[in-house]
Amino acid sequence: MIVVVDYGMGNLRSVHKALEQVGVEASVSSSAQAVEDAEGVVLPGVGAFRDCLRNLERLNLVRPLCHALSSGKPFLGICLGLQVLFQESEEFERTEGLGYFPGRVVRFPSSLPDPDAKVPEAFLKVPHMGWNTIQRRANSPCLENLADESWVYFVHSYYVAPEDQGLVATTTRYGIEFCSSVAQDQIFACQFHPEKSQARGLAILRNFGRLVEQGS
Repeated sequence: MIVVVDYGMGNLRSVHKALEQVGVEASVSSSAQAVEDAEGVVLPGVGAFRDCLRNLERLNLVRPLCHALSSGKPFLGICLGLQVLFQESEEFERTEGLGYFPGRVVRFPSSLPDPDAKVPEAFLKVPHMGWNTIQRRANSPCLENLADESWVYFVHSYYVAPEDQGLVATTTRYGIEFCSSVAQDQIFACQFHPEKSQARGLAILRNFGRLVEQGS
């Protein structure tokens, strides 16, 4: 069974429904024991990094999540579920994350040059919201059969800056080039939203479900 972790943030229903749509059995739970017992874990989320960590701590979910990451269990992080895997975020104030990966979560610069603008000194808006492409940098089972330059959906003002560039699975350009997903062994975590990315996003969720099946 795959567990979609409910810690009070993010559109859990859309993630759960998208998994169901591709035939992947999953449940939504805030139970630490359910996360421990799961064969695969999905950590979604939208909102503030600090609130996310507080909720995870309040629900005693930090330990089972860290165990899931270190145990080799298939793990999918989405948006905020990617960011909290890193050591800290600069959002609002310095806030420690789960610290599984070395690196920080940083905000887009306030002046992002717009390469397509027809007037000088035009800047892109933050948050980065809407469709953009991903460029493949490394292989991951979750990216199997996904073409380079695939279009996916983003909503975010912050992005991860891994210390280990070997973690970077895809990058995306929005004024600057940033890491849009990471991969290591059975872990895949992305800044974009597969559940909102139509066929390409559903392919990622289907691949994740297949990864869980292979390990069960």
